[in-house]
Amino acid sequence: MNRVLSNLGGKDVPKGHFAVYVGEASRKRYVIPLYYLNHPSFRCLLPQAEKEFGFNHPMGALTIPCTEEIFINLTCNSRSP
Repeated sequence: MNRVLSNLGGKDVPKGHFAVYVGEASRKRYVIPLYYLNHPSFRCLLPQAEKEFGFNHPMGALTIPCTEEIFINLTCNSRSP
């Protein structure tokens, strides 16, 4: 799981990845591979993220409207094709 889902402390995002913030009360930053954008469950979260948070983020990453537990379960069950 660590190779696919990273909770990087720095601001660097490797090529082929993007940063997201996840969580309810306190948000954690994760850097995940771009192929997650093709996963149906993740695609369902994108319109919700736009509606709730918009796409202009001062923190520099997309905020995903779900709990950290749900996000980790989604990413653990979503492997590259």
